[in-house]
Amino acid sequence: MSEFTKKWSSPSNEGFGDKIRDAVRPAGPLKPRIDQASRQIHIQISKLDSTANRLRDRDSQIFNKVVNYLQKHDTDHATVYANELAEIRKMYKMISQAKLALEQIVTRLSTVSDLGDVVVTLAPAMAVIKQVKSGLMGVMPSAEQEIGEISGLLSSILVDAGQLSGMSLNFESANEDADRILQEAGAVAETKMKERLPDLPGLGISSPAGQSQEQ
Repeated sequence: MSEFTKKWSSPSNEGFGDKIRDAVRPAGPLKPRIDQASRQIHIQISKLDSTANRLRDRDSQIFNKVVNYLQKHDTDHATVYANELAEIRKMYKMISQAKLALEQIVTRLSTVSDLGDVVVTLAPAMAVIKQVKSGLMGVMPSAEQEIGEISGLLSSILVDAGQLSGMSLNFESANEDADRILQEAGAVAETKMKERLPDLPGLGISSPAGQSQEQ
């Protein structure tokens, strides 16, 4: 078995000393570590999906309150709840965008087949994960540590892949690719919001997506 094959897919037989070292810096074949990262990202996607569903339920409750107050011509209370609804929809869009971006990362990781793919795929993935983590800090504080662990795992894989392949990282290209992923995710999230969440009548909140962008 070649050294490359060992580094890519062989299971590692670690001793106690190796485990202590790996507790500080993960090591071992790349493919199992990529699979591990994918599993961890899937867990985060499920958590984001659950949070998005809860926000949609809350959105429905608040929306009905706004409508009821408008029917009573009580614009003061209607406006208070409309503002709360705007914040809920802002969080909903952020979480939906993060979920869609992470789904794209998992899809890309599933297509990785060699060291060159690892470097090209993980560089923008790292940038996406960093931005997702930053965006979710105020919405889902519990996700910060878990996404940070994913980021650390992907970073260690990227460093090892770069060393093994001899490829240098093109951060400018990686950041452009990451921005494209996030923009695409944002556009899809916006479209889905328009389909799923009704506009508010008579209070100047014409669309969920527009309200999110104005914040």
